[in-house]
Amino acid sequence: MRILLVEDDRETASYLLKALREVGHVPDHAADGEEGAFLLDANKYDVIVVDRMLPKKDGLTLVEETRRKGNDTPVLILSALGQVDDRVTGLRAGGDDYLAKPYAFAELLARIEVLARRRKPGEAETVLKVGELELDRLSHLVRRGDINIPLQPREFRLLEYLMKHAGQVVTRTMLLENVWDYHFDPQTNVIDVHISRLRSKIDKGFSEPLLHTVRGAGYMVRDSVR
Repeated sequence: MRILLVEDDRETASYLLKALREVGHVPDHAADGEEGAFLLDANKYDVIVVDRMLPKKDGLTLVEETRRKGNDTPVLILSALGQVDDRVTGLRAGGDDYLAKPYAFAELLARIEVLARRRKPGEAETVLKVGELELDRLSHLVRRGDINIPLQPREFRLLEYLMKHAGQVVTRTMLLENVWDYHFDPQTNVIDVHISRLRSKIDKGFSEPLLHTVRGAGYMVRDSVR
């Protein structure tokens, strides 16, 4: 899932970003409410996680403005204010869930997954399919036919991105920016290594390959060779 985290505490943000990436999600980060509003206008997210107390624009104002713009992406509000009245205020501002600090990451993750499942049918595709290959974005399960395929978090994110663009050429730059979340030398072999590992897991032992290298362009997942 693509998640927007709006959190001004650097230590907390760093911990959450790392933890979300380790379980295979793709988080963006905003350090204040104004930056959060900018990212929400520029991108689409599966879930938004917002700290209530933020500089420049507080979390509740950000949520209220987001709803007025017609954006109904599920919102989880984080706050040190955990009394009933505080939670009611947050939910009435447009939040879908409210988690009081301190909290365990396991609970935060579970609440994010619940919010993602609540989305309207067709609004967020949770199961990606290419031929007999299936990827469940919520349970993080991958199957080809009757065979379960265990993937590391980075391999899962790589396959998810390729399957979201099935039938299209995905360049190395696109993978670096969207799977690794940062820019670096496009000549590095990190992509080749992960593609090779992924190919051995989803194609080895099957008669028809799904992951193809497009010479001079990038990579493509498709269900048959055209």
